Amino acid sequence: MEDEVVPSAVGVVDAVELSGSVPDFSFFGMFAQADFIVQMVMIILLAASVWCWAIIYDKVKRLRAVAESADEFESEFWSGNSLEDLYERTRHNPDHPLAMLFVSAMREWQRSSSKAGGKIAMGTQERIYRVMHVTVSREMERLEHYLSVLATVGSTAPFVGLFGTVWGIMNSFQSIASSNNSSLAVVAPGIAEALAATAMGLVAAIPAVVAYNYLSNDIGRYANRLESFAEEFGTILSRQMEEEHH
Repeated sequence: MEDEVVPSAVGVVDAVELSGSVPDFSFFGMFAQADFIVQMVMIILLAASVWCWAIIYDKVKRLRAVAESADEFESEFWSGNSLEDLYERTRHNPDHPLAMLFVSAMREWQRSSSKAGGKIAMGTQERIYRVMHVTVSREMERLEHYLSVLATVGSTAPFVGLFGTVWGIMNSFQSIASSNNSSLAVVAPGIAEALAATAMGLVAAIPAVVAYNYLSNDIGRYANRLESFAEEFGTILSRQMEEEHH
């Protein structure tokens, strides 16, 4: 009986000692145990991920709003009502790119008409097209603002995480060399930190790449919509100029 009790007691003691030496493998535990360089990599990747999600939320909300505003504006534009009346209602607060495009073209139209004594001067059509082109470029630049951040994070975050991975593995090998012990308890913490940095790099990069492609397509479609409206509106103004000259 005593021979059976002693080994079991020793086994309990060994298990307690082993459990006491096991590091904390939770995310916060690995962050706390990580090397300073690995911690900095994790902080950078976490900040990049939060920044990307803020940009994604803002861009999705903004594109949805301008698309809805464009639908309402085009419905009113093609309703057959007077363009001058529409201009008077929107010129003080053109709060979306399509309205801004219309207001800038109508402003140039009226400015040229007033300078020519009510008649449309030569070169007006060219100036209106130039104004609309500049307006489209400026408004699209605003919509695309910060979109390059998503592309940058999507392309660099995996490599930043890989740097943390390499550094963590180097620390693991240094722990083995300094302790002359290659057991899992010595190697596991450094490997876990390395894998955590890799995972954070992917968590930051994957949503950024997906969102960049999605938002780029949406912005491209909206740019085509603005250019199509500019062409149609320019045709309307050109037709009206010909009627006034005749």
